[in-house]
Amino acid sequence: MNEPSEPTGPSTFLIGGGWATPVVHEPFLRAASDSAGSVPRIACVIVDEGESDGDRQFARYDAALRSAADCTPVPVLVPIGGRFDIEVVSDVDGLLVCGGLTPAYQDAFADCLDRLPRLLAERRVPYAGFSAGAALAARSAVVGGWLLDGVPVCPEDTAEDLDEIAVRPGFGLVPFAVDAHAAQWGTLPRLIAAVTRHRLPHGVAVDENTLVEVAADGHAHVSGLGRAHSVRPTGTADGGVLVRSYGAGESFVTGNA
Repeated sequence: MNEPSEPTGPSTFLIGGGWATPVVHEPFLRAASDSAGSVPRIACVIVDEGESDGDRQFARYDAALRSAADCTPVPVLVPIGGRFDIEVVSDVDGLLVCGGLTPAYQDAFADCLDRLPRLLAERRVPYAGFSAGAALAARSAVVGGWLLDGVPVCPEDTAEDLDEIAVRPGFGLVPFAVDAHAAQWGTLPRLIAAVTRHRLPHGVAVDENTLVEVAADGHAHVSGLGRAHSVRPTGTADGGVLVRSYGAGESFVTGNA
């Protein structure tokens, strides 16, 4: 007897941050509209750092999404140290996990890292990750840090309140590790360090205002204003990597996670 297959969901959408263009949101909203058959309701998950931060952040995402397509953004504010309520998925047509302190987002989803991808697939709800949300889409999520054995590899301002580069469990929605703000914040070296140190099979660093759409079959398509930078180990004894950048309109086949 054949084993039951894992649910196969819609594409996953990875946005490298930035606010310059609504183009990066359009494919995700189109997928959510196809799922809804009408104006889609989009859950915007934001880790709320207090003092009205969550409301201010939601206002930015609300404006960006509405400028890209007809939709109804819904705020889902999770306080620092709180947990995401997975039942939110039952009442929306798309899930956008927003940007902010990546370790705090990983903590907010810690109780449903395995269950959420299955639920999204079963209900055909597309996932989009913006910056921190993009990093969490990976099974091995690069959540921050700027040092490798005490040696700086990227700017300290990008550290996410961590010192050593940290890789923690993510959703496994895409078969590669993800870093964001690649060109703007200089995070590509961090991803290279994470791939080599943690023996990851593949990583992709995404520029701001850039979208990587990953289909269920593993094919990835780049759109927007910047590039996506693929990092793969060469398999040589010196621990080298091969880096290749892809611009708008280009595609690549992802590796196995």
